[in-house]
Amino acid sequence: MNYLLAVLLCFCSAAFASADSKTPQRIIALAPHITEMLYAVGAAEQVIAVSDYSDYPQQAQLLPRVANFAGVNIEAVLALKPDLVIAWRSGTPTADVNRLQQLGLAVAYSDPLSLDDISHELQLLGQLSGHPQQGAQQAAAFAKALQQLRENYQHKASVRVFFAMGTAPLSTVANNAWPQQMLQLCKADNPFAAVKGDYPQVGIEQVLSAQPAVIIQAARSDTAADFSFWQRYPSLTAVAQQQFISVNADYLYRTTPRTLLGITELCQALDRYR
Repeated sequence: MNYLLAVLLCFCSAAFASADSKTPQRIIALAPHITEMLYAVGAAEQVIAVSDYSDYPQQAQLLPRVANFAGVNIEAVLALKPDLVIAWRSGTPTADVNRLQQLGLAVAYSDPLSLDDISHELQLLGQLSGHPQQGAQQAAAFAKALQQLRENYQHKASVRVFFAMGTAPLSTVANNAWPQQMLQLCKADNPFAAVKGDYPQVGIEQVLSAQPAVIIQAARSDTAADFSFWQRYPSLTAVAQQQFISVNADYLYRTTPRTLLGITELCQALDRYR
């Protein structure tokens, strides 16, 4: 059994058995991806507060904000009297989560680490919120679509790319970073895939030596990607041929059903340069 599945199933049986198995009616989501997945499994009416940047779906923008990357507003959470708080294990400060638990609040964790974990979490959040059928349906649909994408691209010709997380400092993706997992699925050859860390800094000399055929940058849907930094390096194949790809940042960086849109967008854009 998936470790996360075992942990959350244990939470379900332990946390709610003592409450006569009542479904939580007041849920606080402490990360944008948690908010989005709760809406996807049918728990929209139960979500009473969210974290900063929880902007999808649109109705989530109307909810109170009680957390950001810096921490959780403990007082605001307590004032809302939630039945359940769902925290992001990799993002929500541990001290804040511990404090919420010490104050008697029920807390569950979300921590997707791979593309396949999105399916698992949809199912689990459906169970936690009392929507097991819709959660299972969403999970199955995601898993099926992800498998289809893998089958579509497993035999494609690879293309060498550089994924620019930022240019000041110059950084990229590697190992288990979300964009790297998508690059691998799309048969993109990332020369820095095995560099230490998921989001390593690199030197421009290393990029020049790698000679990527395509440079990829993410941008928010309301902002155009800026490739002007690269124009000073015409010896790069990607620059000489003006082969740049801009992808939707929300699709790439949020672990939700919309991740499928990000993979599709990335793979189809790369198809032009194979």
